[in-house]
Amino acid sequence: MTVNLQKGQKISLSKEGGGALTRVTMGLGWDAIKSKGFLGFGAKTESVDLDASVVMFDESNRPVDVVWFRQLKSKDGSIQHTGDNRTGAGDGDDEQINVDLSAVPGNVKSLVFTVNSFTGQNFSQVQNAYCRLLDASGNKEVARYDLSVQGAHTAQVMAKLYRHNGEWKMHAIGENASGRTFDDLMPSITPHL
Repeated sequence: MTVNLQKGQKISLSKEGGGALTRVTMGLGWDAIKSKGFLGFGAKTESVDLDASVVMFDESNRPVDVVWFRQLKSKDGSIQHTGDNRTGAGDGDDEQINVDLSAVPGNVKSLVFTVNSFTGQNFSQVQNAYCRLLDASGNKEVARYDLSVQGAHTAQVMAKLYRHNGEWKMHAIGENASGRTFDDLMPSITPHL
């Protein structure tokens, strides 16, 4: 059962049959911008480069590490980015971040996922943009967040996975922001830690 995330919503990352999820994937998908042209002639496609990132924070809310298009793997190896898609071409997820929650170091309290429009288009221009969280053991979608309806913003602090009483939970932040990289979003991330 997929949960369509609403801003501020919190969900547990436990499997329906009991037990905690140990591997999750954050998927990001979008389509290039298509302009129709005059009477069907001169139609164009404009590439869009959205970027998925995750920032790892410690108990003191200090960044420990970051996984993004310039660093595709966390230093400890628990998180991997599948690579930078600069066009939005293709079906399904255009970028993915795979997280082995059981391997995330104990000093990491939270993981904050962000999306940025590196090419500067705002979300109202980007077609079919979404982010989703999957139980990677069975590729089962746990939650989905629609980005295309978010308006004239170039970035979003999407969600936080955090440890609470020995269990990983998810908080759908949904904070609209502006910026081309995760670094531009740090002032928007900090209040949610």
